[in-house]
Amino acid sequence: MTRAQVTSGNALSKLVVGPVFGFLAGWVVDRFGPRRLMMVGILMAGGALVGLGSISSLGLFYFFYLFNALGYVCGGPLPNQVLLTEWFDRSRGKAMGFAYLGIGIGGAMVPWISHTLAQHFGWQNSLRILGVLIVVVSLPLVLMLKELPAKTTVATAASPSPLAAFKRSSFFLLTLGSMCSIAAVSGTQQNLKLFLSLDRHFTQRNAASVLSLVLAFSIAGRLLIGWLADRFSKKYVMLLTYLLVAAGIPLMFLGTTQLTLYVSGAIFGLGLGGDYMIIPLMTAEIFGIEVLGRLLGVILTAGGIAEAAAPWLIGRLRDATGSYCESCIVLVGIALLGSVAVLALPGRRRAE
Repeated sequence: MTRAQVTSGNALSKLVVGPVFGFLAGWVVDRFGPRRLMMVGILMAGGALVGLGSISSLGLFYFFYLFNALGYVCGGPLPNQVLLTEWFDRSRGKAMGFAYLGIGIGGAMVPWISHTLAQHFGWQNSLRILGVLIVVVSLPLVLMLKELPAKTTVATAASPSPLAAFKRSSFFLLTLGSMCSIAAVSGTQQNLKLFLSLDRHFTQRNAASVLSLVLAFSIAGRLLIGWLADRFSKKYVMLLTYLLVAAGIPLMFLGTTQLTLYVSGAIFGLGLGGDYMIIPLMTAEIFGIEVLGRLLGVILTAGGIAEAAAPWLIGRLRDATGSYCESCIVLVGIALLGSVAVLALPGRRRAE
């Protein structure tokens, strides 16, 4: 398999699975609760890794990557965000921040675990072991979760229709803002290592130190943004998050000193940490929680498309121009467009 084929699995799976199943997964969450969907998603994700450890053709590679993406839709941010939003009100931001620590910690641990397993058992057995571990560790935790009893007792006729939300300008502004910020984050993050290694000629050690700094501040950003969201207007906390992303990008790509790079990495990391978790908080703030699953199903699907397309487009622009200067301008412009969309949002839920 070529490098292009290997790296295309994730992008293609998100572009195919997200639009097809995102809204459906949101409907299932609103109708039956997030717990059941999380269980299905965990089994799919674990089974996909076991399958990827046994593939012998490109067709099977794409099949199991699609299966993995479906597991992400069913067991990933969508049901978790809805579950947290249902259970927490006054401290919803802090709850979301602590929950999102798992993404940062897991992202730091999994590469080391995978490397160790591959050294001892080979990459195929390592994938199988990771697939089994996902099910063994995660499934019992989900089985212990509880859902709000009101989820199953409220009459369907009394529930607000998501169609009314889809027709409101605030929904499109929130979707646009989310897509722009996620595109700026993913376009920067996935090109940063290439930029440091190939354009700036950093050693692997120095490049890893910058990436680690971004990761460390993203963990701090989750807690900071969650704390701020509980105390101030979520609209302006979201705006702050997007402006941090926009401010960190040019210093990383255009800065000339090591100190500038570290400062920009810290600023960008703070924005990165709050970027994804502020979306469900703002969605619940504007539209309430009754149809949150379906709304997030669309918003997160749109964000997933942006996340998959932006790194490829930025990489193509770098190849066409010979430097990341133009790419940097595009990324900052996208992030600022997202900030403008957020600025136009209402500050709180409006009466229907």
